Amino acid sequence: MASSASRDPEPSTSHPEASDNADASTAVGQSWEDRILQEERHAQEVRAAKVQKEEEERQARMRKFKNRSSWNAVEAGGGRGEGADYLYELGASSFTNLNIDTGQNASMVESHIAGNFLGAKSDLADGTLRRYEFRNFSNLVGDYWVSPRFLDRLSLFMAKNYMVEMGCIPSSMGVPLILGIWGPKGMGKSFQTELALKKLGAEAVVMSAGELEHEWAGTPGRLIRSRYKMAGDLSKVRGKFSALLINDIDAGLGHFANTQTTVNNQNVIGTLMNICDHPNQVSLGEEWMGESNKVRRTPIIVTGNDFSKMFAPLIRDGRMDKFYWRPDHDDLVSILAALYADDGLSPDDVSALLKRFPEQPLDFFGALRASVYDNQIRSWIEKDVIGGVITHDNCNLTALSQRLLKKKELPIFTEVELSLQGLMQEGLRLEKEQQNVKDHHLSQDYFKKTGNGGSLIGLKG
Repeated sequence: MASSASRDPEPSTSHPEASDNADASTAVGQSWEDRILQEERHAQEVRAAKVQKEEEERQARMRKFKNRSSWNAVEAGGGRGEGADYLYELGASSFTNLNIDTGQNASMVESHIAGNFLGAKSDLADGTLRRYEFRNFSNLVGDYWVSPRFLDRLSLFMAKNYMVEMGCIPSSMGVPLILGIWGPKGMGKSFQTELALKKLGAEAVVMSAGELEHEWAGTPGRLIRSRYKMAGDLSKVRGKFSALLINDIDAGLGHFANTQTTVNNQNVIGTLMNICDHPNQVSLGEEWMGESNKVRRTPIIVTGNDFSKMFAPLIRDGRMDKFYWRPDHDDLVSILAALYADDGLSPDDVSALLKRFPEQPLDFFGALRASVYDNQIRSWIEKDVIGGVITHDNCNLTALSQRLLKKKELPIFTEVELSLQGLMQEGLRLEKEQQNVKDHHLSQDYFKKTGNGGSLIGLKG
């Protein structure tokens, strides 16, 4: 019997089942690693897709807000963008179709109205041909007199608004942003305003009532916001007082009987009210509450004749500080004495002139001074231009326009010596023409009275 020690060891053999289990374990480990990598890649793709979707939604919201206006009616035919409404289309059109030629050039009206010497266009108070928008009033050369009462009111108004802007006065004090200067016609409201602003060293962006209407809805409101923002930027850049000055505002915004108004009237009123309530936040179409909308608080000065025709919420206390301007006798004497200072008239002569025409406005006396050259002009036309009397049979009257427009042998006038008697005579002539307008109510031949006391233009009763 052989012992177990002498027994030959059996060769070790590998089991196929154990080998397969090991290979499967290795394969399973590799698949889990690949699966984890795949899941990470998938999660990254999901996150990237989510970010892209959010960005697309944000862009869509921006397009939606950009096209939004007060009307939600979608433009027929799709318009310029998806969801574009009527007002958005109207505003977009105004940038590409500035049709300001209608009624302003020779193709629409006669050349003697449009004027060939101005080219194709003539500025009908829409501001398109205005070269300078800023006024520093350097054109006011002379020793003009500014009423202390007027200067005090305007200086106080400007100072209060800039004190609010600089933090000297809290905005909760409710300082009005608009100064409304109103009163009878021809009393020098606009001229005194310009003189006072010049005294303060201020510059202004000037608008007129003619710019408060436009063929494209919304344009005047945007123009006011643009001019207001421009005035604020002017103050920042130049370090000076600035203001937005709108002359004769009641002519553009006043509500009169049987007078048609447009949507621009409402837009302009709403724009001014909004600026009064938020003077540092003005948008020209950008997103609201952005840093680009932050502007400097800038005083607004408006002039007019009758603010009772204005929209009451606009002129209420807190938005508009109202100043009734009618110069008293001392103001009139000082203003006219400065006007006639170079003509040799004494203050006593000015007082006599005012006493003779007590109810006349300041522009009446300015017209007196301008009319003193009439005799010299008439004499030049008859002697140097047409060689005869101004009559229907004189065929040389066409030479007048040639001489003036071509600047050919222009006249040189001598200074006219004014006299109190001559001014009295010319004043009587002007006063007679005024009375003719009052006495002869020719409009009654063309107006038909309505039941409510109004009239219809162009219908004879």
